[in-house]
Amino acid sequence: MLSQSKIGLEKESLRAAETGGISQMPHPRSLGSALTNPYITTDFSEAMTEMITPPCNSVEQALEFLNDLQVFVYSHLREEILWATSMPCVVESGDSIPIAQYGKSNAGLMKTVYRRGLGYRYGRTMQVIAGVHFNYSFSDDFWALYQAVENDRQPSRQFISQSYMGLIRNMLRYGWLIPYLFGASPAVCKSFLHGKPTMLSTFNENTVYEPYATSLRMGDIGYTNNKESMAGIKANYDSLDAYIQSLRCAIETPFDEYEKIGVKVDGEYRQLNSNILQIENEYYSTVRPKQAPDDNEKPTNALEQRGIDYVEIRSIDVNAFDPLGINEEQLRFLEIFVVFCLLQESPVLSADEVNEIDMNLVQVAHMGREPGIRLSRDDHSVALKLWAGELLGAMQGTAQLLDQAHASSAYSKSLASQIECVLDPDRTTSARMLAEMREHHEGFFHFARRMSMQHYRHFNSMQLSSERENQFRRAAEESIALQQQIEANDVIDFDEYLRRYFAQ
Repeated sequence: MLSQSKIGLEKESLRAAETGGISQMPHPRSLGSALTNPYITTDFSEAMTEMITPPCNSVEQALEFLNDLQVFVYSHLREEILWATSMPCVVESGDSIPIAQYGKSNAGLMKTVYRRGLGYRYGRTMQVIAGVHFNYSFSDDFWALYQAVENDRQPSRQFISQSYMGLIRNMLRYGWLIPYLFGASPAVCKSFLHGKPTMLSTFNENTVYEPYATSLRMGDIGYTNNKESMAGIKANYDSLDAYIQSLRCAIETPFDEYEKIGVKVDGEYRQLNSNILQIENEYYSTVRPKQAPDDNEKPTNALEQRGIDYVEIRSIDVNAFDPLGINEEQLRFLEIFVVFCLLQESPVLSADEVNEIDMNLVQVAHMGREPGIRLSRDDHSVALKLWAGELLGAMQGTAQLLDQAHASSAYSKSLASQIECVLDPDRTTSARMLAEMREHHEGFFHFARRMSMQHYRHFNSMQLSSERENQFRRAAEESIALQQQIEANDVIDFDEYLRRYFAQ
């Protein structure tokens, strides 16, 4: 049953000029419409390409599809490279980062205004940090069997959503493992800070870092919901209903700081509203329950109507050492991690445990490789090495189960590699990055540009099969036609469109 699970990947990559600054060129039209192409879109910035695989039957299939997408994207770039790291290239100023554009339709304008709001609220520079998202769903056959094993009599949709919420709570509890093992942002270009004072150490004249950092992207200088926590809003993971209600509360609660920005100023929307969250996606979490919305359906409504369809893990840095930004060994471990988190007991999170989760994540992000580092578990101090060793040891049964499901030893091998990284932190991606920067006498920018150019040569040496080329070309052409159709079908103004959207 586990061999029937589906895996999907989403990879963000900044388009950079060959000199290293953020590209000022629009999203290439030959890649289709960013609004409607299912495979290639943009994230916050017009320069931030996002490549999306469909749900795939295996790790290999997902990686092959992502590889082909990157080959296709590269074949349509002119004098640009895809930046190889999570932390961005040279950022002259926030104003130099172009916000993504999605055409003239109300749906397209809403996406642009939402991003404009993010820029006003958190600054544009923060929004061009890239990541890889790992999407995972169990099959219907698996759920039927699992529910029978658990001797659970509730309707299957409720059982599935309840089980996914338990899985998510455990992923939050143990989520610090991902930046420890796969963090790949221990350093950042000084231009990212725009001259602001920092507690980070100086690596060289153009780079700041933390000596034992794993993922500054996941730390205090990267993604945080500090403004939401200032306003007293935290997502509630006790149940799917509690989660939905907590996000709806944040979307409907005004926040003074955002009211000062203004919503519609001199005829232009600065943000969708002045509430704690403009929409659900603004709430940053390392893992999300997901259900694909229909048309312009709100994500919380989709979850309420149809339950959880899959989980999305969002804490993975782009791996600079791999042209794809992620590799098979990482994906095998992430699958072990997801299944393990489902099969463990998962009590609801207390307020104290939520604080521990946040503290552990920041601690590992900034100093996860420090000798003797300790984390907080059940209100007690515990050595990271001990806790990680216990967790990875407990995952061996899950790895063997997945090996059997796939008639392979790849899962146990991946787990063994992660155990090595706990025993020897110098094997982690973040440590290897800093070691390579020292060896080549280069700062973050020069390391990242060197890797980007390597990947550029790698993808430009590859050729797609005619079948895949036609698939992507057709998707691009159909997406442009669909965008034009959406624009032609608009019959109400944007004010009314927003009113109806939020009144759902």
